[in-house]
Amino acid sequence: MKQLIILLSLFLLSCQSGEENVQNAISENRNPAELADGFDFPVGKPDGEGYYDAQHFGDNHHLGEDWNGTGGGNTDLGDTIFSIANGKVSVAKDFKGGWGNVIRIVHEFPSGKKVESLYAHCDEIFVEKNQFVKRGQPIGTIGTADGKYLAHLHFEIREVVGMPLGNGYSENKNGYVNPSKFIYRNRTRVWEK
Repeated sequence: MKQLIILLSLFLLSCQSGEENVQNAISENRNPAELADGFDFPVGKPDGEGYYDAQHFGDNHHLGEDWNGTGGGNTDLGDTIFSIANGKVSVAKDFKGGWGNVIRIVHEFPSGKKVESLYAHCDEIFVEKNQFVKRGQPIGTIGTADGKYLAHLHFEIREVVGMPLGNGYSENKNGYVNPSKFIYRNRTRVWEK
């Protein structure tokens, strides 16, 4: 019986130290250049210059922000959308209906925490699923969701990666964060012009 307890203890101890080694290996193998080193706005890089948030996070249960050019109407149609931070494209496709072309990018912090940014109603998509993108890299253009709306960018930040697309509005905001507040809290690098 003592031998069984000793063997079981040794087995559990080896499993635990093996798990730590795997975690250390994962951390050591991450490419620092692919980690998010700060966040910028998705239009008017880096500070949203020339754009305004026409429908704020939380207004009418809105789960994101709607960015429009200050010229109004469709004056921003085709304007460039930029990745807010280094990350990996998780989705880049046309969802039709009220979403149109959607891009989702997963951003990983040096701590291992991840968030996902979502860019919707795009006219064009410049990136592909699983592509690594840099902060400030053009990823698409502002669109109208195939003519459903006046041109604007619907922009979300989600603290839970891989959530269902949803419909952009809900009383339940679990997993969603205010995009502008998040960006202001996480601006850690000066933009390279």
